[in-house]
Amino acid sequence: MTRPSPRTVRRLIGLGLLVLWEAVPRFGLLPELFVPPLTKTLAVLWLDRSIYGAALLVTLYEVAVAMLIACGVGILTGAIVGGVATMRNLMLPVFSSLYAVPIVILYPIFTAWFGIGSESKIAFAGVYGFFPVMLSTAAGIRTIDEQYLLAARSMGATLPQMIARVIIPASIPTVLAGLRLGGALTIIGVVVSEMLTSASGIGYLVTMNRTILDSPRVFAAIIVVLALSVVFDIIVRAVERRTLVWQTAGRRTASPEAAAPARLATV
Repeated sequence: MTRPSPRTVRRLIGLGLLVLWEAVPRFGLLPELFVPPLTKTLAVLWLDRSIYGAALLVTLYEVAVAMLIACGVGILTGAIVGGVATMRNLMLPVFSSLYAVPIVILYPIFTAWFGIGSESKIAFAGVYGFFPVMLSTAAGIRTIDEQYLLAARSMGATLPQMIARVIIPASIPTVLAGLRLGGALTIIGVVVSEMLTSASGIGYLVTMNRTILDSPRVFAAIIVVLALSVVFDIIVRAVERRTLVWQTAGRRTASPEAAAPARLATV
């Protein structure tokens, strides 16, 4: 008997969860105040699609700008910290320690600095997603085998060629892993900050409808957030597949001396 593929198992689990979501409140196993039926939630989402669409646009804007901050500053800082030994020894323990601090407790500071508008959400979410991107970039830079860099220089490679042929292929897989986590944290940061202090966005709809005990509309907003997270994850996975050929390029291997000429033959 052949075993089902992991994809089939995942689909069956997802389908089972959807069936339970519909059946549990329908059969009175849980009050609809706690878990409304899936069909009722989707009906509300479709009925108020213009409201959720407008809120989603606000959230998307804040997420996009926050990701630019988290990814841009995170990659730049990670490259400096990972590539310069002095900065690595001085700053890496500091950033690692700060990453363990629950950043959400600092949100009142962001509201005091930037107000309760989109600026505070963007700044907070940008900082929230900064640390995994920065640490992953620094780790990716550190995995570059020095033998490859030495071989590239001995073959007359220029700095742009070294960056394009060695440094980028070596660090991109690790950087993408950090972007995946940092992007997810950025989405979480935006939604959480909207739930705390906001007058627009998906997080605001969650808080507003929770206050009036409108469970279907709360779960409808949750579905929108889940869809946003899934779409982001699909995009990052697609980029990872496109860069699959770079998974081992320029990175430390068991025999770098033997592999270096082959890796750098195109420099």
